[in-house]
Amino acid sequence: FLTEDNEDMSIPISEIHRLKPMNDSNVEGVEDMIHLDDVSEAGLLRNIRIRFGKDRIYTYTGTILVALNPNKNLGIYNKEMIKRYAGAKLSDHPPHIFAIANAAYEKMKITQANQCIINSGETGAGKTESTKLVLQFLAAVSGQHSWIEQQILDSNPVLEAFGNAKTSRNDNSSRFGKYINIHFDRTGCIQFAKIQQYLLEKCRIVQQNTSELNYHIFYLMLSGLQDSEKERLHLKDVDAYHYLVQGETPPLPQHNGDELRKVKAAMKVLMFTEEEIWTLFSILAALLHIGNIQFKAIEVKQLEASEVIDTDLVRLGADLLQVDEKDMMKWFTSKSTSTGRGDTVVSLLSTSQAVDMRDSFVKAVYAKMFVWVAGRINRSIQGPKQAAEKSQQRSRSKRNPVADTLSIGILDIFGFAAP
Repeated sequence: FLTEDNEDMSIPISEIHRLKPMNDSNVEGVEDMIHLDDVSEAGLLRNIRIRFGKDRIYTYTGTILVALNPNKNLGIYNKEMIKRYAGAKLSDHPPHIFAIANAAYEKMKITQANQCIINSGETGAGKTESTKLVLQFLAAVSGQHSWIEQQILDSNPVLEAFGNAKTSRNDNSSRFGKYINIHFDRTGCIQFAKIQQYLLEKCRIVQQNTSELNYHIFYLMLSGLQDSEKERLHLKDVDAYHYLVQGETPPLPQHNGDELRKVKAAMKVLMFTEEEIWTLFSILAALLHIGNIQFKAIEVKQLEASEVIDTDLVRLGADLLQVDEKDMMKWFTSKSTSTGRGDTVVSLLSTSQAVDMRDSFVKAVYAKMFVWVAGRINRSIQGPKQAAEKSQQRSRSKRNPVADTLSIGILDIFGFAAP
């Protein structure tokens, strides 16, 4: 017999009793899979496949939304769609990410209880976009349309620039996890928000697999800064930096000046100062220069040691980080160990150990910078300082902080790779 994919298949006559007629729900597909007659793994996957073939990328399983990345624009996230799903029940309209966001929002207002949306799936599944769409919906329906709502939305391009990268399966993969807590007053208007980031993939900063890239911000900086700005930072093209060429793949088309201007514009909305933005670029440039530092083996008192080949790179990195050049040289070629009795033992490092020390230093600096960026964003999206402090004070004095603000938390777990 022929399968639905027009493939020939045969089974022994002795096994024919195992074939069962397919129910109508399994033939046409259903919006909510709890209504399927065949709830086996094969039945669930087939239902999702049927719907995906009709550009119906969303399917319910009760209050769980199964979403597939169509890798194309379906035009289903405009203002009209927001109005359609705002205030509606899950069963009123076809499955949609806006319906889940609306369900959380309405239940929060009705029950006066905090809600949470968990966004999980493998890399490339569309989690980052889904999180942004939930934020877009909540900002639109909160009714206030204030500056704080725009700041919450503009936190996305900044975090993506510093925390997202091209992988072998996804051009904009989040390489960190985040929990966004949106706080509302009891009528449903956004008051402030807070972002918690965790598990940044630090190893990507110093090493990338084939066909993968480093974090977007490095390529945006090299392509988008003015020539005079790049000269001040002693920057060259992408190919000049060890940390940017290990994946053996060119930068993405969106790694351009227009995209950098969008990121900088978002940072301005989030109240980053010009000095803060320039300091970030200085740190990024320093890390690229430091990544090019190489070492050669030497012998000191008959012990294996190492020294820097090109000291100009150390000088560049130290100047941009505003640290002492000699101290930086010591950080990479030696280590100090405390004996626990107040004494310090200094040991020299081999070339391979020096490379590891260099890379560890770069990873630590980038991780600290990322934490600072997230914290700086929080300073803006937490809204008026008085309101935030008042809420915190009341929360300390009561077991239930709902009396002060209600919240919807969005947990965006960064993608895992399917085996």
